[in-house]
Amino acid sequence: MKGSDLRSVPLFKDLLPEEIEQFMKFTGTTVKSYPRGERVLEAFAPNASIGVIVSGEAQILSLDRLGNESVGHSLESGSMFGTVSAILGEDLIATSVQLTTDATIMWLPYRSLLVAGPKLGRTHGIVMKNLLETFSRKNVLMMQKVELLSQKTLRERVILYLLQRERRQNSERVKVPGRVQLAKELECNRSALTREISQMQADGLVECGEHWMRLNKDKLQ
Repeated sequence: MKGSDLRSVPLFKDLLPEEIEQFMKFTGTTVKSYPRGERVLEAFAPNASIGVIVSGEAQILSLDRLGNESVGHSLESGSMFGTVSAILGEDLIATSVQLTTDATIMWLPYRSLLVAGPKLGRTHGIVMKNLLETFSRKNVLMMQKVELLSQKTLRERVILYLLQRERRQNSERVKVPGRVQLAKELECNRSALTREISQMQADGLVECGEHWMRLNKDKLQ
């Protein structure tokens, strides 16, 4: 992909297309397309590169000591993954990344990033600043997940989930996954979730369409 195709990636914010292309050349950064359902990162697997979602969506899957998987937070365009294993150089990370749509992934070799500073100058400093900002946003997502799962009722989880998505997507009508995926993210039974959403619709709390929901905040008063 050309630099002009990658300007929307948060990691390259404030860079010109030619600066992006120069950065990719000196760091050995590559871009590859994958189909929906592909696991682009496996738990406990050695990993030397930071993954960045150029387009598409994915989900974090956590593995417990019994081998059971649970869904963590969702990853959208611009999100990074594989940072811990790439930076620490360890294969002890019990999380996988699975695509929920067709996606294009950029792979940034971490060690190359560290030594490319003298060649890249200003460009390197901007990318490192953007990298730290993305790390911080990732921590916010993790805290939001903890807050979400601490809600006492399923209705409270759904409401908070929609409010979080509103802020993230900057829209009252938010894009949401299908019921199976949504139940995994809320860590609840799919049938119970379907019943709760139907009741919330009957109560005028939410409006639903294909892959979107809208929270009626007037009904929250």
